[in-house]
Order: sequence, then structure tokens, then C-alpha cells
Amino acid sequence: MLTGMTNPGDKPRRSAVPIAAPPAADTVPPADTTHELPYFAAQFTSSPRGAQLARRAAVRRMEEWGHPPPSDASCAVALVVGELAANAVRHGRVPGRDFGLRLALDPAAGLVRVEVADAASAKRPLTAAASPSPEGESGRGLLLVDVLAVRWGSAPRWPVGKTVWAEVSVEAPTGLPC
Repeated sequence: MLTGMTNPGDKPRRSAVPIAAPPAADTVPPADTTHELPYFAAQFTSSPRGAQLARRAAVRRMEEWGHPPPSDASCAVALVVGELAANAVRHGRVPGRDFGLRLALDPAAGLVRVEVADAASAKRPLTAAASPSPEGESGRGLLLVDVLAVRWGSAPRWPVGKTVWAEVSVEAPTGLPC
């Protein structure tokens, strides 16, 4: 599969690992109608810069789909992509492996499906109900995803890793300042 650029000036590279995972029994399976729906997929370096580029790519794609950067839909998708990409970099990083981003727009359902795939299969995300410490410096990102997404979850990715996904409404206003 031809993947997106990871850094300015890098050449596209091929990935031997698919982004989508086979469905787990307790999760909603990855979108299987991407051949019919508008979608975007790219690989990014597993670094803070890669997470930043993934968020920027999501905002550009949302604009191409008719949701300008200051719109509620674009802001919500950008925040979800930023959080899931940061988690992939911080908690799902495996040396020498990139993380994948996949966006699929379903205009009929009014949803954008965000999928972030990493190579660390042993580290599944905690549920949003696992509250962080009030004094802690981190741990609130999935609470944000839980608020912004209609639903979210994770699924193992074959042959290695996991995909964390979230479905964000592009119709309901979120009131987010951009």
C-alpha cells in the first residue's frame, strides 16, 4: 500500500502492515465501505512531529471535504486525531515502526471515522471511565475523545498492533473554539 509522506522532503514508502484490523468481538469493526466513501490514509513517523503532521493532514482533509478549519467538525476531528496520534507515539511506539492514520467520511451518517494504528498490541487504551488523578499531568486525553466522539474503541490489528478508532459527528455543533 502506498502511504503518505512522513516528513517534508521524504519520499512515500510502502507499508507491509495494513492499517485496518480484523474486528474484535467486543468492538465495532473498522469501516468496510471505504471503496465507496471518501477516505484518507497515511503513515507518519512515531514521533511528536509525526503526531503534529497527522493532525494537520486531518484538518486539510476535512477542508477538502467541505469542513473549513474553524468549523466545529474540523476542530473535533483535529482534537481526536491529535489525541489518538499522541497516544500512539507515547504509548504505542515500537522502534522502527510508524503509526497509521485513516479518515473516512460517511456523509449519509454524518460521521467521520478516525482510525490510528500502532505496532504495540499489548498496550490497549484504558476506558474513559478510568479517571486520572486530579493532580496528574496527563491521562485526560481519552476523556476528551469520549466527549467528542459518538463512539470509540480499539481492535487488534493483524499481524501486530492495534487500531484505536473514533467516530465524530460532522453535523452536531460542539462549541469548540479553534
